[in-house]
Amino acid sequence: MIPLPLLAPLVLLAAALVAATRPGRRPRAVPRLSVGAALMVLLLVLAGAVQLAFTGPQTLGPLFRSDVLSTVMALLVGFVGWIVLRYTRNYLDGEAREGAFHALMLVTLAAVLALIHAASLPVMTLAFAVIGLILRQLLLFYSDRPEARRAALKFTLVWGAGDGALVLATALLWGQGGASFAAMGALPPSAATVAATALIVLAAALKTAAFPLHGWLTEVMEAPTPVSALLHAGVINAGGILLLRSADLVQASPGAMAALAMLGGLTALFGAVVMLTQSAIKTALAWSTISQMGFLLLQCGLGLWALALLHIIAHSLYKAHAFLASGGAVQSVAAIRRPGPVAVPSLSNVAHAFALALALYAAVATGFALLAGPKSAQALALGAMLVFGVAYLVAQGLADAAPTALTRRTALASAGATLAYFSFQMLATHLWGGALPVPPQPGALEWALIVLAVASFGLVAVAQALFPLWAHHPATAGLRVHVANGFYLNALLDRLIGGFRAKPQH
Repeated sequence: MIPLPLLAPLVLLAAALVAATRPGRRPRAVPRLSVGAALMVLLLVLAGAVQLAFTGPQTLGPLFRSDVLSTVMALLVGFVGWIVLRYTRNYLDGEAREGAFHALMLVTLAAVLALIHAASLPVMTLAFAVIGLILRQLLLFYSDRPEARRAALKFTLVWGAGDGALVLATALLWGQGGASFAAMGALPPSAATVAATALIVLAAALKTAAFPLHGWLTEVMEAPTPVSALLHAGVINAGGILLLRSADLVQASPGAMAALAMLGGLTALFGAVVMLTQSAIKTALAWSTISQMGFLLLQCGLGLWALALLHIIAHSLYKAHAFLASGGAVQSVAAIRRPGPVAVPSLSNVAHAFALALALYAAVATGFALLAGPKSAQALALGAMLVFGVAYLVAQGLADAAPTALTRRTALASAGATLAYFSFQMLATHLWGGALPVPPQPGALEWALIVLAVASFGLVAVAQALFPLWAHHPATAGLRVHVANGFYLNALLDRLIGGFRAKPQH
């Protein structure tokens, strides 16, 4: 029996062929056909989830596989794709190349679904290449804009470098007989497998816009908003899917895990700090995505694979809504006439807030350990990093100018966030933990990385809590400018590739 979700890319490709025959303005029924095809895909994936519950995982030769991981991701892609295409129907109405845009979006969704269901690294590599080719065309939808051409150039270079790394990894694993994801976990250690693992980690870092080649992701807003939403809510997660599929191979290499943890942590902190200084809503959302993808790599590096999958789902839903609703957010901000006073926490408030948040976290963690058993050191460390963000809310509530009601709300929010973390962790482990490796027992290297990550996130959280105190101080004005520009790493990449000389097409 053919898994029903594997029919979904065929539905999308058939609709794309029809759309391609009417590439111009207001192409009759193409927008409705596009939305209808996306809805049919969502229904097929839902039916596939029911089919999986009765038949278990299924494979279509060495090419495609339907299992828990692919079904969860297909449900996410089907839902987000349907929402984005519904938005596109109105957003692109009347554009000169409206039909061509629908065709490109449909092919992108089909390639993403093929990537999700890939049973081997060669198939996934081919899907990555197709996604890169189509996304380049979407980024060049307004090809007369030099900024769009520069963004497409950087995307092509970075994405293509990731594809090259995957081609080399495929060749190495093919020689070892482990090009399929099912066989990777049984490969004996060798120079070829170590090199292939390093290449997979490199490809995942490039696909997720990790530091320092993150700049292309901040410029994709030159394309229409549906492209930004689809990229930030879906395509950018493909690097995480690559890591989840090859988790057995990656986790067998302490060096690969350490590289993911360090690079992911640095990217997460860097993106979060730069995001604080952005004034444009979409640019801030782009830096938020960079930070979140760094956090995803960190989770994978710590061996928290089930939580990484949960993170992909939560981030995708949030970011799709954030981009599609960004226009309304601008109107809401513009409608504000006289903002109320901001409660600025003092050093004493921040110290009390962090102590309270950590005490609350320890109490909740102890309660869950008594009910459901002890958690891994990696999971506890990740929770501590998250609770540092909660401490920021607590500091706002403890500020001298904060009303009593705000103090109560922040305390409740802190308790709710801590309870939610452990509850969702248990749910994720129950739903798909059996399909992913368990976190490894930490050794000396892992403990060093855990301590470094927790300390780094703690320092950044303190700086964020004190942001109102130093952000507008004359001594930090210059630093704020440098941070807002991402310390000019993106400009350096522009200079290296000649992006500043990008010319519009005539």
